[in-house]
Amino acid sequence: MNDVQKNNLFYVCSLIEFLGRKTKNTRGTIVQTLGKKEIERQLEIAEVNHCLSFEQVSDEIIEYFNIEEGHFDSVGLCKYNVPSFQAIGKEYQRLIIDVSSEKSNIVDMIYEVFQSFISEEISDFNSSVYYSSPEYLKHSYLEGKLLA
Repeated sequence: MNDVQKNNLFYVCSLIEFLGRKTKNTRGTIVQTLGKKEIERQLEIAEVNHCLSFEQVSDEIIEYFNIEEGHFDSVGLCKYNVPSFQAIGKEYQRLIIDVSSEKSNIVDMIYEVFQSFISEEISDFNSSVYYSSPEYLKHSYLEGKLLA
């Protein structure tokens, strides 16, 4: 994966996190609503969307896909400092790169990671999972559960 592709992946992961926070939906719900075709499109237009605010891009996506407000308020429930959506986007980017092989379809990997158990664990800002090492997140994801 080259630097442009990594940057595009970071942007899309951050956008998914931003959408989840803004609409109070799990990140899995966001990727399910968007679908693989739209995730692929967002990767393709990420370089252009970098110039736009996340607010503008997310408003357009929310309107187009008619994303309704959910009940997963990871920010409102947080008792501590909330990590930025871009910090969480970076965690997802690293995890997706770490669990992907050269033969992996990146859209499939985005979809799978955000649909997995690890996504809600990362989004629980009252825990320390999002501060965990990339290796811990990778191995937990591959095992299908948080490792002790």
